[in-house]
Amino acid sequence: MHRDSRQQRHGPDPAIEAGPLGAVWDGTGVEFSLFSEGATAVELCLFESADQSTEERRLRLEQDGKGLWRTRASGLGPGQLYAYRVHGTYDPRRGSRFNPHKLLLDPYARAISGPMKWHELMRDYKEVPSPQDDTPVEADMRDSAPAMPRCVVVGDDFDWSGDESPAVPWRNTVIYECHVKGMTAAHPELPEELRGTYAGLAHPVVLDHLVSLGVTAVELLPVNHAITDQHLVESGLTNYWGYSPASYFAPDCRYAGGSPGDQVREFKTMVKGLHEAGLEVILDVVFNHTGEAGAWGPTFSWRGIDNRAYYLLDETDGTVHKDVSGCGNCLNLSHPRTMQMVVDCLRYWVVEMHVDGFRFDLATALGRVDGGDFDAQAPVFETLRHDPLLSRVKLIAEPWDLGHHGHRLGSFPAPWTEWNDAYRDTVRRFWRGDRGQLGALATRMAGSSDLYANNGRPPQASINFVACHDGFTVRDVTTYDHKHNELNAEENRDGHGENVSRNWGEEGPSSKPTIERKRERAVRNMIATLCLSHGVPMISHGDELGRTQYGNNNSYCQDNTISWVDWELGPRGRRLLEFTRRAMKLRRELPTFSRQSFFDGDAAAADGIKDVAWLSPDGREMNNDDWAKESGRCMGMLIDQTPVAEKQDTKGAPSVLIIVNSSSGSVNFRLPAWRHTGAWRSRLNTARRRIDTLSMGSVTVSPHSLLVLTADGEGA
Repeated sequence: MHRDSRQQRHGPDPAIEAGPLGAVWDGTGVEFSLFSEGATAVELCLFESADQSTEERRLRLEQDGKGLWRTRASGLGPGQLYAYRVHGTYDPRRGSRFNPHKLLLDPYARAISGPMKWHELMRDYKEVPSPQDDTPVEADMRDSAPAMPRCVVVGDDFDWSGDESPAVPWRNTVIYECHVKGMTAAHPELPEELRGTYAGLAHPVVLDHLVSLGVTAVELLPVNHAITDQHLVESGLTNYWGYSPASYFAPDCRYAGGSPGDQVREFKTMVKGLHEAGLEVILDVVFNHTGEAGAWGPTFSWRGIDNRAYYLLDETDGTVHKDVSGCGNCLNLSHPRTMQMVVDCLRYWVVEMHVDGFRFDLATALGRVDGGDFDAQAPVFETLRHDPLLSRVKLIAEPWDLGHHGHRLGSFPAPWTEWNDAYRDTVRRFWRGDRGQLGALATRMAGSSDLYANNGRPPQASINFVACHDGFTVRDVTTYDHKHNELNAEENRDGHGENVSRNWGEEGPSSKPTIERKRERAVRNMIATLCLSHGVPMISHGDELGRTQYGNNNSYCQDNTISWVDWELGPRGRRLLEFTRRAMKLRRELPTFSRQSFFDGDAAAADGIKDVAWLSPDGREMNNDDWAKESGRCMGMLIDQTPVAEKQDTKGAPSVLIIVNSSSGSVNFRLPAWRHTGAWRSRLNTARRRIDTLSMGSVTVSPHSLLVLTADGEGA
């Protein structure tokens, strides 16, 4: 079979018409436009209500010769329900999947009328052929309309007056990753009708919590309209996380309380409320695949509109999708119209919805031209870098996918930042008590220069985290040695097998006070390390409260108390919340953590003081033998803040000594001689043992603990 020439294109075509695509209301009617270069006819289907099984009427669209189909319908306006039927050749083996019996969502739809889950009527084929069978695949002629929601025409009448992006610099950014519903579904102080909604997330009680924590940005798990996959429907579960996109432009209606289309207004209201509290909004976006899955998944949008344009297909068999996401398909970003859809979508969320940035799921897949090897100069990266709007928003990569050499941590171009899973694993290993981790921990706490310095990116290119939505919570890292995903209906086969965790003597909750005390300290150690590392810290929602998922490390399908934040705090939760607030406050007070360059470890010419020095317990600088010692589990990070303080006009800022001890015994740590004549002062101690002001000498560092000391200036 000859490969379709359209898949050879690379990057956006400057000659392409920019749009607008979708359904645009002009005050007296609606302009509808759809891209499909392989279709022979396109019908616009108009509906009076979301549960109407047959169209009120159909309108034929006219083609302009460039793959664009258009029509204008006078008298229509916001709230109008619509979808498409697209005609053409049905030949799956050649990648052609046109079937007018399948109702299709507009890829540019701004709202969808209701929740969406897999239904057999969405299949465009009668039977899945065997790999050896080369007979034509027979189309399914059943109408899918009874199983499909509708697209909704949306107006643009929201009052944004007074709204301004907080525009927090990366050096001051603290990210809070959360799920719109999971954050508030169980919040006892919210009115019941607001729990689990966009409005609930922007409620004053939630905003007060985030602000008091020191958060500057919320990173929302996917809010675009998603589909619940077939295997979840058949197991009685749901797509809770939302990583199966059904519409890139439409906010999910599951988190709204109004009539069809109101989710757009409610999302905008949420953004405006978060901005008023000084919080940026970052969206987790999924442009590596769609919810249509592999060739034998449902057909509800892109596949039925132009399968060969939107997806990367095998060169010899159109029923085989290239797949580096593990979800069945990959978007064909080599096609200019697919690239345009991605860019238009990002610009829409920034311009019309006022969001401040994006986290790109499995971002390595975006840099694979035609599904090949990763390229840091791939068209999508170059397009965003040169876009006058998108180049200025926050761009965060999840720097891996499931393809060949898919783990590309440190490989993304400026101005991208990256989720740093090397940071996560190192911090967990060190505080678990693993041997030989001092060098790795020092590198991660100092901003991961090994990953980002070579291509000119600052420490803020590293998004540091010890837990996220995917995996154990921080509390579960200290409570379970093994994953417990039995309720996911996959016989505990799903989720990562290695979680770099330690249960401290007993699997699951324990009634033994000694075990629970060790677990609490281990949690404090990881949170304190996160707060006191160079880079951008990211907290997963509820970790500051001690949230547990009962050992489930893949809660993507659990829309219940396994995934929701538990706001009913006992003494342990209240202690942890207060500790996290203090650790974050200390980070804000110390200028060194907003420095925009890496430490060089060299002595300054004027006074001989290094910007950072790594100390052994006897007070001397560590040498090669110290770094190589497998048994080493204690060190000090001595930071001279003078260079940072002078640049930021904060002269007199304290210099800092952070001591970490992951051993099971106390360590007598000799304090360094210092140019300041005053004493060291204890600022944070995860052992919760009070240490008063110290004079020169030494300090006892408790087992499995972190201690922060400051020298408060000349003569302090």
